[in-house]
Amino acid sequence: MSTLTVHCWNLEQNGKQDPALRQKAHELLALDNPALVLRQEMPGADDDGAAVMYELEDVLGMRGWLGPRSCTAVFADQKVFRTVREWPQTGPMWVLPPTALTMRYLPAGWNALPLVVGSFHLNYASGTTRLAEAEWLTTWADKRWTTPGGETVRIPALLGGDTNSYPEPSGLDEPALPALDAIRDEPHRANRSYHSPDGRRMDTRPDEVLYTAGLHDVAQHHADRPGGSADAIAPTVDACETHGPEARIDRVYVTAELLPAVTDVDVIPVPLVMSDHHVLRLTLDGDLLADILNRQPVGSPSFAR
Repeated sequence: MSTLTVHCWNLEQNGKQDPALRQKAHELLALDNPALVLRQEMPGADDDGAAVMYELEDVLGMRGWLGPRSCTAVFADQKVFRTVREWPQTGPMWVLPPTALTMRYLPAGWNALPLVVGSFHLNYASGTTRLAEAEWLTTWADKRWTTPGGETVRIPALLGGDTNSYPEPSGLDEPALPALDAIRDEPHRANRSYHSPDGRRMDTRPDEVLYTAGLHDVAQHHADRPGGSADAIAPTVDACETHGPEARIDRVYVTAELLPAVTDVDVIPVPLVMSDHHVLRLTLDGDLLADILNRQPVGSPSFAR
């Protein structure tokens, strides 16, 4: 079985604007030999002719694509993935626009379906804006491709990022949602919650929108299936006085047909001196991924949540 590793990481302010820290952080990622890296918080990466992007490409040994306004990025191992289309028009609602690409998985062959790969960062301060952004994010699960036989089909999607919100708990191992009063910073209470008919509660609406659109939280899926591990749903941010209890706000979502290729999900701890987010790691069975992309489905299998 060939194995693919995907990293999803919100590296705080692109290494806290410290070039040495930024290089060390990406050297740590490179040790894991990822095929894809989905990055968030890229300020300054477009300065000086995108010099920082070329620096990171060199450290990772991967090619990088920087999204609009230097907010997010995708890096790919060019021996594994090749881009066949960029999607620079991300919709009108984004405060921090995503990076979205249609990519070919080379081991699957040239007649296989490509897939959409995206890195996103939902809004920090406004639950209303986050909800609209999540709705626009669903458009990346609705891209089409014409097969060699002339049939137009919907292609799979893999999207990862910082949701600035919470997953809807579904299993026995899923951490409970934070209580509103456990967040000591009052403005942040407003940032992470909203008024609903049954009273104010923590914001899970982006997760609900993505699931409704056929996008599945890989960590939750892996933890809940037989033989799965609760390591998959470990927190991606630690508890702190302002933000409240530890939480799993960084998540990767895939369309249902990709779920069988997921072999592991875990969280790589990162010291606070480097970033306020940990690294979410997804492992895929590369052979099964190739098989899935060669089936050229016109629909998606159904998976219970």
